[in-house]
Parts: sequence; structure tokens; C-alpha cells
Amino acid sequence: MSYQSRLKRAFENAPVLPLNKCSRYVIISDCHRGNGTSNDNFLKNQNLYFTALNHYYAHGFTYIELGDGDELWENRKMSQIIEIHNNIFWLLSLFYKENRLYMLYGNHDMEKKKKGYGNLACSSYFCTQTQHMQPLFPGLIFYEGIILENTCYHYQLFLTHGHQADLLNSTFWKLARFLVRYFWKPLEHFGVLDPTSAAKNYTHKDKIEKRLSNYAEDMHQTLITGHTHRPRLDLASPYYINTGSCVHPRCITCLEIEHGEITLVKWTISVKKDRTLYVAREILSRITEQFIPCA
Repeated sequence: MSYQSRLKRAFENAPVLPLNKCSRYVIISDCHRGNGTSNDNFLKNQNLYFTALNHYYAHGFTYIELGDGDELWENRKMSQIIEIHNNIFWLLSLFYKENRLYMLYGNHDMEKKKKGYGNLACSSYFCTQTQHMQPLFPGLIFYEGIILENTCYHYQLFLTHGHQADLLNSTFWKLARFLVRYFWKPLEHFGVLDPTSAAKNYTHKDKIEKRLSNYAEDMHQTLITGHTHRPRLDLASPYYINTGSCVHPRCITCLEIEHGEITLVKWTISVKKDRTLYVAREILSRITEQFIPCA
């Protein structure tokens, strides 16, 4: 199966959510939440993420996680990840209770595509504040893709992780998981990066992004992905958009959809004049609905 066929399959099976002037969506990808060890790349930005998540919850956004939310290649048990980052999952559970949470799976959390995974691994968690088990995401379905559709202006935004353009990380993902878990993970301690990763190998990253961009242009379909960890929102080439990731060295990036605009945002630690630290939200780029290509 070609990468075009894999992307087409994700599109055809994707649920459709409404997109209009009143819509508020935040799209975040590649959190790679781990189990709190030195291999947990999410740890360094967990406070940035929690602050951003609080902001989006308070302002009525619907949260869409675009895959690789949890690092299930290096870690075997989802329960350990939930336990370590229980404050994050508590906040996500508030979104879920209000029907404002949608989860996609990527290559690093492909396990989530199994039927019933939400009930099996994510139905409840131990709340340290109450010292009791609390509901988490009972009945949650993890999707391969989601479509945001504006029926008034007749256009769609297709959201998926983007690993479909990468043969090793889609069709042969179990082999890739084996290599990461038993080979590249130990070498990471010595600074050796995984050459098969689209996020760490720039030649591979460019190849995957070119495939995703070509697919979007050929289909005249705006495509929003993660996977490569490289944020992109370019008015000169609006068919392909990338939300970036939550494991950048000093920031997290995400996409906001509000008031008919798509905004690429960076959350980072900044310093006031009195030398106190605070979490800053910075707009990197923005496009409006009139520049979104129509099929």
C-alpha cells in the first residue's frame, strides 16, 4: 500500500466535526509523555504544557491531540505514564467530561488503535488529591484522522498524525518499535540519535514533509499533521500545515483555530524586567479562512 493510499484510508474513516466562526480548537501533537525517567522527553516542558492546557480549558477550546501523545514504544504500560503525569491527565479528563477532547494515534502510540483500548487502559486513574480512583476517559475512541468541515464555505481540514507517509513508521511500525525499545533507547543516553526518526533525521524529515505536502496539493486538501516535530504555517503554501511538538528544547508549539483563523503559537518561559519568570504565549504565524484552499 502506498503512502497516498494510507492517507486516503485515514481520511475516509475520519469522523467529521463542525468548523465555523464560533469554533475553538487547539491542536497539539507529539507530546511523547513518558514514565518520568531520563528518557521522558516530555518532562522538560510539562509545566509549559500544563499552563497552556489550563489556558485552553478556561477559554472554551476543544482539545485535539494529533498522535504520539504518549510514548508507548519506549514504555510498555500506559498506567505508568498516567501515574507519573496524573495532573496532566486530570486536566484532560475535564475536557473529556465536557465533550471537548478528541485523541488521534500516531506511530509511537499505535497501540491505541486497538478496539476498546480507551476502556482497557484509560478508563480511570488514581487521583493523588482525593486518594481514590477517578474516571479518566471511559469509552474514548482513538482515531487515525479527523475532519473539520465548514459547510457554509465548503472546505475541510484533514487532521492526522502524518506517519502514513513513512513506511517504516506505519506499515512496519512494530519493527521500528523494536529498534527504538531495544537499540536506540539505550544509545540515546550516549547522545546517539535514531536515524530512522522523522523528528531527528533532517534528511528523512524533509522527505516525509515533501510527501505530505505533495499529497495535500494533489488532493487539493488542506492537511494538518505532526510527526516531524517541525512547525509550519505558511501563507505561500497553505495546503500543508504542521503543528510542531511538545518536545522542542525550550518551548512547545500548537495550532489554534478561532474566529475563522488558524494560528501557530509557541509557549515558552520568558523573563520580566524584574527578572521573574513567566510562561509566555507567542504568535508565530496566522492565516485566515479566505486563504484556506478549497477543493
